[in-house]
Amino acid sequence: MDEIRVLFGKPAIRDSARLISALKDLQSRHGCIAQALDADLVVSERHIYFAAEKAFAAFSEGRNIAKNRGMEIMRYASGERQIERAFVIGISDRTERIALVLANPGGGCCWPDSAELSGIIELDGRSCSFDAKAVIQAFHITSAELSAVGKERIDDLVLERVALADTYR
Repeated sequence: MDEIRVLFGKPAIRDSARLISALKDLQSRHGCIAQALDADLVVSERHIYFAAEKAFAAFSEGRNIAKNRGMEIMRYASGERQIERAFVIGISDRTERIALVLANPGGGCCWPDSAELSGIIELDGRSCSFDAKAVIQAFHITSAELSAVGKERIDDLVLERVALADTYR
């Protein structure tokens, strides 16, 4: 059974290259997927769960574009077909908050403990709190779409892009 956990907070390591290296080390030690995303662009936990489910399905059906499941999760979460474009939802040295996705596709992973995770993420007690302006820009949401559904439904527009990521060939 696939398990997915999402943690929100500040990156404990400010240098993105070092943070990515720490995530790779975590993955190799525990056998789980660890992917950091820019929390300002994550509209809900449902957004991450849906992207992860689609990524796992793509791998199991041989439709994956990325070479690893973490990158495939990022690709779906960004709503993009091309990996290069998916980096818009990834982390950089300017990222203030991260959404840390931990996944255990098919079981068999040993979850890292809170002490180990504290070296990667400083939990801030806030769950998902996205930046609407940044989301509109990153996901190319048009004014016509916003007029049709309203700003309060931005999350639905993002989920639609996640769902349609495979159709743009």
